[in-house]
Amino acid sequence: MNIATHPWAAVFFVGFVIYIAIRGRYARPTRGLERTHRQVDSLEKALLAVVIPSGLLLPVLYLFTPLLWFADYRLPAFVPPLGAVVMVLAIWLFWRSHADLGLNWSATLEVRKDHQLVTGGVYRRIRHPMYASIFLFSATQAMLLPNWLAGFSALVPFTILYLIRVRREEQMMCNIFGDEYRAYMQRTGRLLPRWKVTKEA
Repeated sequence: MNIATHPWAAVFFVGFVIYIAIRGRYARPTRGLERTHRQVDSLEKALLAVVIPSGLLLPVLYLFTPLLWFADYRLPAFVPPLGAVVMVLAIWLFWRSHADLGLNWSATLEVRKDHQLVTGGVYRRIRHPMYASIFLFSATQAMLLPNWLAGFSALVPFTILYLIRVRREEQMMCNIFGDEYRAYMQRTGRLLPRWKVTKEA
């Protein structure tokens, strides 16, 4: 696929660049900050070693070379425009998640000095809005890049990472913040809002 002749691929590429730029913008200020807890074992390293290259390299290969074209598939006409809408939502949520966390954000399982538990903004009802945004963007990739390898190169590895990491991350947060985080868990959902339903007397 050539992004010069396939507009939806070009749309994905623009979103892809914005997505990476957001991560870079919020990663820079956290470099060099003192860590008080770090939980990066061989499993965490292995997961990141699979997720990051596959999510970045395969889409680029598909957009700029013919190497992956053998795995193309056809999509209904309505899917790419829907994917563009989902991409906008994913990018907004990705940015907002970073902005609300500020210096409390980390790409790995770690806690820094003066780390604060963020429960406002998009974290008010969802504990992991950044994971939700990555799932949305990964789905967008499959909707805008109709290729079994490039389209799903982020979704499948990230799903595996999420399923393994999220419980470990929440256990770490419970160990650090104790009952404050446990209470936060009770009133929020992991990826979708948990709306409190009140019964009338």
